Amino acid sequence: MTEPTHDEPHGGALGARLNWLRAAVLGANDGIVSTAGLVVGVAGATDDRSALLTAGLAGLLAGSMSMAAGEYVSVSTQRDSEQAALDVEERELREQPEAELEELTELLEERGLSRDVAREAAVQLTERDALKAHARVELGIDPEALTNPWHAAGASFVAFTVGALLPLLAIVLPGPDWRLPVTVVSVVVALVVTGWSSARLGGAEPGRAVLRNVGGGVLAMGVTYAAGSLLGAAGV
Repeated sequence: MTEPTHDEPHGGALGARLNWLRAAVLGANDGIVSTAGLVVGVAGATDDRSALLTAGLAGLLAGSMSMAAGEYVSVSTQRDSEQAALDVEERELREQPEAELEELTELLEERGLSRDVAREAAVQLTERDALKAHARVELGIDPEALTNPWHAAGASFVAFTVGALLPLLAIVLPGPDWRLPVTVVSVVVALVVTGWSSARLGGAEPGRAVLRNVGGGVLAMGVTYAAGSLLGAAGV
């Protein structure tokens, strides 16, 4: 009889996966709201399809590149900080190994182990991989899974683009009489999905998250449409 395998992710792996999923959902949400607000605002001023397409594509490209660049800079800074902390820890392990062993023992004691068990665990962890042990217990960093700025930038770019495509297609594909209703309904449905998804990933109550998400999106479309209508009426 074969033993059942246990492949459920734990700890850092699960946390990293949830963070990526949450970032993807929020990136898509940003793409939906910002692009919807832009194209609906332009629709308030003109019903010219080429103008709507131009504005939507410009917003999609500008937003996705901005998201990717911002994520790259942010994650690069985080990675640099993590690497600097690891470099300091590696130097301390080399220069004062006994002090670092005692520090690891005390950290394990703080987690509920007895002194003797904590000492034995610290010795075994140090013998196996001292830097990894200190990185995980003391710094909360997995040296084998440092954040990757290129992955973060790519994920943000793709998520924003996918989200932005929905309102862009919804505003340019239907006829003039159906553009706004189709766009508003499509955006509301998409915001319900992203609001529910982000709440579930964070372990929160979906109802409030969905209401906030939909309310913010509808408000953005309403404001930009009113502004576009006023500018169109003024002949600007």
